[in-house]
Amino acid sequence: MITGAGGSIGSALALRLATLMPPVLLLLEASERGLYNLRSAWTAAGAACPIAPILGSVQDRYLLEEAFTAHAPRIVFHAAAFKHVPMMEEHPLQAIANNIIATETLVSVASSHGARVVLVSTDKAVEPASVMGATKRVAEQIVLTAGGTVVRLGNVLASHGSVAGIFAQQIAQGAPVTVTDPAARRFFLTIDEAVNLLIFAAARPVNAALLAPDLTASHSIAELATFIAREIAPESQLSIDFIGLRPGDKQMERLWPEGETTRPVSQGGMVSIQTPVIEELELVRGLDGLRAALENRDLARALGHLRELVPDYIPSQAVQALSRQFGPRVCT
Repeated sequence: MITGAGGSIGSALALRLATLMPPVLLLLEASERGLYNLRSAWTAAGAACPIAPILGSVQDRYLLEEAFTAHAPRIVFHAAAFKHVPMMEEHPLQAIANNIIATETLVSVASSHGARVVLVSTDKAVEPASVMGATKRVAEQIVLTAGGTVVRLGNVLASHGSVAGIFAQQIAQGAPVTVTDPAARRFFLTIDEAVNLLIFAAARPVNAALLAPDLTASHSIAELATFIAREIAPESQLSIDFIGLRPGDKQMERLWPEGETTRPVSQGGMVSIQTPVIEELELVRGLDGLRAALENRDLARALGHLRELVPDYIPSQAVQALSRQFGPRVCT
């Protein structure tokens, strides 16, 4: 099964897995357009692998139970998530519901059916400055506690909404390229590289593992913009507008914090990160608190529980302002 199968990574992963000919490939996608586009790409590629497209959300436990009962998937690649940092700063409760509670629902159903979950995570989960990063960190803990595998990726080039695609569009239009900060640096990898890492991670017999690509150097975002401009419009004069860090942005992302150790994984171009895993009782208590806060639309309470689960997360001023502006819903 692939959740978020219509996204950039999900669809590329689906087409690659088709060449390995699993008995059936379940493609779960909440976006009607995303699922339609994936089915069209599937037909165009002439993929022979049987598929079961499923239109719906990972938050729907009944739908998941139906899918697992009917098809009994053994491996679940969990790529469904809200990933846009500035947008999630504006919609933090939705980020919590989709990235945390939905992950807990999926892991619970998968575990009850004996399936293993491989989570697609992000470097923004490391010492998170954003709601998106903090929610993905909790999703990592949920998967690791259940004995699953987490693959923490950097910025994936050519994925939907990636900075490289935005730069290319701005350059083609002759507009200035917008970069948050002159010192901003990121780790980059291609979609093909991301898919290779996910398949390699799923093939490993070791469970409860946090893996990341062995990328030795980060790259300047401003230098990336300059490189893309040379490739697309070598005769044009590049103009860069530095717009400042947005809520939730950081100058530098890391694939693991300085205090955690890593060891190389044989082959695969990955490292295994030795990270503390939260105690199950504490995790359950925090998730229960988050669910109650979501039911009451109580952002301040939700942020409190989120910070208990991710102590190094400090909400941005924008998110804190939202928590003061919108109090809990009053039920009558």
